[in-house]
Amino acid sequence: MKILIDDIKATPKQLAYTEGVDELNARLERGAHDYRFPQGIGVDVEYYRSGLDVFLGGAVHGDVLGTCARCLEEYRFPLDRSFSVVLAPRAVAGGRAELTADDLALSFYEGDEIDLTPLVHEQTILALPTRPLCTEACRGLCARCGANLNAGPCGCPAAAPDPRLAILHTLARGK
Repeated sequence: MKILIDDIKATPKQLAYTEGVDELNARLERGAHDYRFPQGIGVDVEYYRSGLDVFLGGAVHGDVLGTCARCLEEYRFPLDRSFSVVLAPRAVAGGRAELTADDLALSFYEGDEIDLTPLVHEQTILALPTRPLCTEACRGLCARCGANLNAGPCGCPAAAPDPRLAILHTLARGK
C-alpha cells in the first residue's frame, strides 16, 4: 500500500486494508522456517503530517502458523501488534553516523510516496516470538526414539545415571 505525501495532511486519516503475505513468507522461508502466514495480514493505520514529518500509528493482526522448536508440531496462534513510527524525509537525515535513543522510532522516506509494505513486514517480524513454542509446557521429543512426549511416555527405558555423579545421588538419598 502506498500513500502519496501530498495526500497526507495535518488532520489524521485512518486506513484499513489487508497486506499480502507472499513476499513476507518468502522472506521468512529464507530464515529458520519457523513461521508462515496462511492468509493476509490485517493492517489498521492512522497517519498525519506535521511539517515534513509523517506520523504513523496502528496495528498489524492476523493468524500465524508456527513450528514448535521442541516437538516440531505445527500450531496456530494470533498476532496482534501495535506500532508507532515517525518518518522524516531522507534529505533531513544528513550525514549523521550516530543514533540516539530518540532515533530508534524514527525512519525515513524518499520521493513523493510512502510504501507501507516494508513497515508492515518489519512490525510483523518484530511481533513474532524469538523461539516458537506450541505451549510453555511442551515436553518435546524423546532423545532416543523421537516420539512426541506431549502424547505420552514413549516406553524407552530410563537413562542410567552418570557414574561420575553417583556420590551426589548417595548424598541426596541421605545414605
